[in-house]
Amino acid sequence: VNQRNVPGIDSAYLAMDTEEGVEVVWNEVQFSERKNFKLQEEKVKAVFDNLIQLEHLNIVKFHKYWADVKENKARVIFITEYMSSGSLKQFLKKTKKNHKTMNEKAWKRWCTQILSALSYLHSCDPPIIHGNLTCDTIFIQHNGLIKIGSVAPDTINNHVKTCREEQKNLHFFAPEYGEVTNVTTAVDIYSFGMCALEMAVLEIQGNGESSYVPQEAINSAIQLLEDPLQREFIQKCLELDPGKRPTARELLFNQALFEVPSMKLLAAHCIVGHQHMIPENALEEMTKNMDMNAVLAEINHTDREGVKMILLVAAFPYSVEEEIVGILSKTRESGLPALWVENLPQTDGL
Repeated sequence: VNQRNVPGIDSAYLAMDTEEGVEVVWNEVQFSERKNFKLQEEKVKAVFDNLIQLEHLNIVKFHKYWADVKENKARVIFITEYMSSGSLKQFLKKTKKNHKTMNEKAWKRWCTQILSALSYLHSCDPPIIHGNLTCDTIFIQHNGLIKIGSVAPDTINNHVKTCREEQKNLHFFAPEYGEVTNVTTAVDIYSFGMCALEMAVLEIQGNGESSYVPQEAINSAIQLLEDPLQREFIQKCLELDPGKRPTARELLFNQALFEVPSMKLLAAHCIVGHQHMIPENALEEMTKNMDMNAVLAEINHTDREGVKMILLVAAFPYSVEEEIVGILSKTRESGLPALWVENLPQTDGL
């Protein structure tokens, strides 16, 4: 079954993993000549060995790969996780078609998840450059989880009919592409900035039938942004000088995205993470001598009536348990910065 066109990949087919009983994607990267592959073979294998090791909630999983070398041609075949829910580009088109606007909270959640994945890739040794980030290579699941796929490092990208050849995708690629021999992780930041802009405005209008997006259209889209923080955030990503673009980790803590988690969220993580240190009857011991209507604290104001904080002891155990389950579930799905979730405990069912 021929799978949808995947930018950066020559061919992609929907397949079945008979061992695991799940649908996967069979991807092919064609090398024009066998000698081209032989010259790059060790480098290509090293890249794919690294990709197989990647484990991140927001990155499409690479399962396995192998090389198929024949007399005149060579290709690399690799198997990846199947994303049935469609690309971010498709979602944005549907949203615009229904005359809806992008919710700012959703935009922040998506940006945070994409940056979390990029930060993970860029922190590898050596850093892995995605090199192929567009709204077509970002996938969204029904629960709001974002995954980036089609990682196509320059080691193989130079041999592929990449999306850089497609007019509609040219604006996603940093201006230094084609001008320097060795690009840096800054090219991914530029691509992310363009994705963030498209997510905010739903679509950047192309130039007629060619779908080519000129710089004027990009500037016009940026001016449509009402939030100055959001506008500045995207402009930083789209700096022409790669040295001036922030890193993915720095962007995670940018004012436009970063929010200090609530005490409730941090407390939930702490409780679940240290359950083995907390006696089963700890809550009962803490509350057994409390009056159900006791006033825990009183706040006095000179200009208005004071506030009394009353603890409902009877409902407390149940509300805490429900909050913890709900909060942790949302946390894992939202892709919060690694600072908060890198040591998050894995619990059954979450």
